[in-house]
Amino acid sequence: MRALHFAEYGPPSVLRVAEVPEPHAGPGEIRIAVRASGVTPSDAAVRSGRFRDFMPLALPHILGVDAAGIVDEVGAGVTDVGQGAEVFGMVDLARLGGANAEYAVLAAWTAKPAALSWTEAGGAAANVETATRVLDRLGVTNGTTLLIEGAAGGVGTVAVQLAVARGATVIGTASVGNHEFLASLGARPTTYGPGLDTRVPAGVDAVFDCAGKGSLPDLVKLVGSADRVVTVADLNAAASGVHLSRSAGPGADPQALHGLAVAAGLAEQGRFTVPVAGVFALDDAVEAHRLSETGHARGKIVLMS
Repeated sequence: MRALHFAEYGPPSVLRVAEVPEPHAGPGEIRIAVRASGVTPSDAAVRSGRFRDFMPLALPHILGVDAAGIVDEVGAGVTDVGQGAEVFGMVDLARLGGANAEYAVLAAWTAKPAALSWTEAGGAAANVETATRVLDRLGVTNGTTLLIEGAAGGVGTVAVQLAVARGATVIGTASVGNHEFLASLGARPTTYGPGLDTRVPAGVDAVFDCAGKGSLPDLVKLVGSADRVVTVADLNAAASGVHLSRSAGPGADPQALHGLAVAAGLAEQGRFTVPVAGVFALDDAVEAHRLSETGHARGKIVLMS
């Protein structure tokens, strides 16, 4: 099968599409013929070698953690889905990849709703899992006022919608050009940067940092406690006493993975979509990674297999 991989750490130019052996579903897993798969900031971190000291990989390594497609192989013990079903989901994150390919093995999945295109579904699962995990940790529910730093990106756009669906009031930071877009998702937009405390009304209950741009000290000051701030993007979180949330993989947090089914249900109700920043062929993945590394993609970047 054809797959996107790299044989040495480095910039996007190290990426190659090559023929590799097909994977097969193990116990509790399914294999899909991939229609679309996502590109996440973590893919760039893996490719560049940022994680190699504590998460060494056997190279060459196939990238991608979420995908959508048609089930063509079912592992032992799987009873909720069969061959031919349309699904979206995630790989076992312990592998740090495998989805940017013609075939991918998923460890967590749910039925693809008709309301989501293949492009949207292909980029949904990782951001839904991440957003759900953090919203749960922060206890976001009806009546919560939540500030999302970097709300126009892939995780941010999903977090806005899931938080609004819980009944939260959401304030989202973004560049001025993204304010109308954020408002369409249900957020109250404002600009990021110095002086945020003068632009945000009093009474913010929690902060979700999706940007990782060094604003944690200001965000902690704004909400009054480091315990009420969670980041998924700032590796220096400990210096501010803030929790850096990372997925331990499918199965480790059933409540977070339940978010896949919740998002699918909201999509069927017309209350959830996956904003797509760019769609690329697998052969154009270098350009997809370059876009990801700008930090200015509005929504998810998707590869079509």
